[in-house]
Amino acid sequence: MTRRTLAVVSAGLGQPSSTRLLADQLAAATRDELVRRGAQVELRTVELRDHAHDVVNNLLTGFPSESLRQALDTVAGADGIVAVTPIFNASYNGLFKSFFDVVESGSLVDRPVLIAATGGTARHSLALEHAVRPMFSYLRAVVVPTAVFAAPEDWSGGTADGALRGRILRAGAELADQVDRRPPATGPADPFALTTDFAQLLGGRDS
Repeated sequence: MTRRTLAVVSAGLGQPSSTRLLADQLAAATRDELVRRGAQVELRTVELRDHAHDVVNNLLTGFPSESLRQALDTVAGADGIVAVTPIFNASYNGLFKSFFDVVESGSLVDRPVLIAATGGTARHSLALEHAVRPMFSYLRAVVVPTAVFAAPEDWSGGTADGALRGRILRAGAELADQVDRRPPATGPADPFALTTDFAQLLGGRDS
């Protein structure tokens, strides 16, 4: 049985958070589809509000704290990513952007990503296409076609209702398909690992 890891990144600031609720439902839909395909799936959630101060310190110093390093490694080493942000002023919130600013350069290349957002009105839904999708495209991730936006009226008793539920299932299936096409992730790259052996360093000559 193939083991898969999904990183679930939530940039919600409140508790409870509709952003986290949407992230959990998208992750569950993706997990269920991968399990149906015969995979064993581990969900690893990264609540960005818990790392807010460390993200700012990393931007200022260039060095992550131990807890932030673990969060970054979770994202860099996952088979797929569910990334959900609240929409503020027609774009992702600052915490969401700042976190992905400190993700190691190149670590998301060809990584399947499902993007989603929450907001106070459905008019904010276009922010997924003009702000969030271009950011991950710039990072050379593979963003699934269906982006999921949830406004307050989409929730019924704290659960996804009607059309929102359909979008969640469709997006989860798309992410599962992209993950299933790829070999299992091997974890984040070791920044101290040797990429050239000593023979190559010596120009291929024996000592």
